[in-house]
Amino acid sequence: MEYLIHLGILFAIYTILGVSLNLVVGYTGLLSVTQAAFYGIGAYATAILLTQTGIGFFTSMILGVILAMSISFLIGLVLSRFRDDYYALASLGFNVIVFSIFLNWQDLTRGPLGIPGISKPDLRFFNYDFSFSSNFSYLILTIIFAVLIYLVSKFIVNSSFGRVLKAIREDEKAIQVFGYNTLYYKLAIFVISAGMASVAGSLFASYITFVDPSSFYLMESVFILTIIILGGLANLRGAVLGALIMILLPEILRFVGFPSDIAAQMRQVVYGLILILLMLYRPKGFLGEYEI
Repeated sequence: MEYLIHLGILFAIYTILGVSLNLVVGYTGLLSVTQAAFYGIGAYATAILLTQTGIGFFTSMILGVILAMSISFLIGLVLSRFRDDYYALASLGFNVIVFSIFLNWQDLTRGPLGIPGISKPDLRFFNYDFSFSSNFSYLILTIIFAVLIYLVSKFIVNSSFGRVLKAIREDEKAIQVFGYNTLYYKLAIFVISAGMASVAGSLFASYITFVDPSSFYLMESVFILTIIILGGLANLRGAVLGALIMILLPEILRFVGFPSDIAAQMRQVVYGLILILLMLYRPKGFLGEYEI
């Protein structure tokens, strides 16, 4: 049962990451690979604040969101100068820079040693104190945040703001003719997405009770991008489905029965083959409405 709860927590966290990235990539058409960076900023902000100050988890999460959104605003201004493949390469460079900061700023992040001893959240109402110390209670907490972010994202994509994002994806120059400042819209959704990713990072840090740079390397951004491509771009339910598949598939492959000496390698081969076949025959993913 604890194993299933663990998978449920990871599923909720990656649902937040997938839904938030889909706003940028699927709905706006910006091929960003920065999500792991903002995920890591949220995680490290919570880890540092919880281990070095007396503030609580939820306060640290809010401060992490503010930090991630502030940095994303500045980075978004730089990325706005690029288009298409150059946008992706520039966002990749930002991810590498953030990872290098996590790895080398040892006075703050402890570098490759990571930050241990991160406490679990607790909630105080007057004389009532509730701690999310058990995995089951933490699962409920992560699901609540995942649902809230899903609902906020759904509101965004169904609003007039969301319709402009889709128009930018289809033909940015055409929407500019009608007087829309596309830079504002692209920057706004990039900042919103970064704040959501930071929430996932805070939840991850407090759940694992330890963070180190390896959890936020470039391949983590690729993994999150794979979630939304697999589930379907420009479809929030697709992001949820993609997170479910990507969390469960490696676990399912554990029971295929490969010889123990090559089991890990064969699981990766099968995993990669499934993704290749899907991209060949379902390039929009399972529920996608847009193809890169």
